[in-house]
Amino acid sequence: MITAIVSIVVDSAHIPEVAQSVVDLDGVDHVYSVTGDVDLIAVVRVRAHEDLADVIAGSLSKVEGVLSTNTNIAFKTYSSKELDAAFDLGYDS
Repeated sequence: MITAIVSIVVDSAHIPEVAQSVVDLDGVDHVYSVTGDVDLIAVVRVRAHEDLADVIAGSLSKVEGVLSTNTNIAFKTYSSKELDAAFDLGYDS
């Protein structure tokens, strides 16, 4: 599974509507409304790199109200469980 994190700049008058349209797209797992330089962050999960173009360039970037996007592709996913295991030295607390 390929995961991409897409930062989205949106027409500020339409953030809730754009967020709903984006989360309804196939391949979009979550959409977060955030503070900072962007308005929304979408988590996209697809089976192959080629599918990213269909979801992001083909659909997400064409949602009315989306002004620009920036995509980061994840190399590895870390969870708190994995980090706990990586740093566990075997001592009982």
